[in-house]
Amino acid sequence: MLIAKKKRRENIAEYILYLWQLEDMLRALELSPDRIRETLVEPQTDLDDQQKEALWLWYTDLVNLLRTEGKERSGHLEHTLHLVADLDDLHRHLLASPVGREQGYDRVFAPLAAELPRLKAAIAGEEGDPTAISDMEACFRALYLAMLYRLRRPAASAEDTSSQETSEERYVRDVLEVISPVVARLAAIHGAAERGELDLYKDMD
Repeated sequence: MLIAKKKRRENIAEYILYLWQLEDMLRALELSPDRIRETLVEPQTDLDDQQKEALWLWYTDLVNLLRTEGKERSGHLEHTLHLVADLDDLHRHLLASPVGREQGYDRVFAPLAAELPRLKAAIAGEEGDPTAISDMEACFRALYLAMLYRLRRPAASAEDTSSQETSEERYVRDVLEVISPVVARLAAIHGAAERGELDLYKDMD
């Protein structure tokens, strides 16, 4: 809870990815309040009993949201999806506005722009619709896939990992070099605007 609040305050992108990881962690614990308390709460020796209770209640609130939204097995909470959509709106605004050019966002985005159609196709798969995936949804899904891939194969050598990857997984991993700077810059601009340090509509007619 405290980590989530800190990430939300400091970096919106890290906050989204943290909550996505937490969703999967809660599912791995079968959304069980007892298992959540035993695995995620009690080991927090730096927290007192009141703080542990607050943390456990926060986790159970997330569990209730997953159940309410029908996402017990897969999918992401609407809260995070709205944030990704907000970031996509900001992304498009920056590409079309003077402040985006002033912040150098168009230059950071340029290497990724040409890769987006292929990236969306890789994420959508054979039965999905790449055109239904926004730019930022594609970026966040790629970042999260790469995060999961590293977590699932921590002990594998680089050679073993490369041989076990599908072509889509390998492509998503390779394209992270151009995704990460875009998301980092976008998150920084978002934070500056939230803190009132940047006027997103400056010099617009």
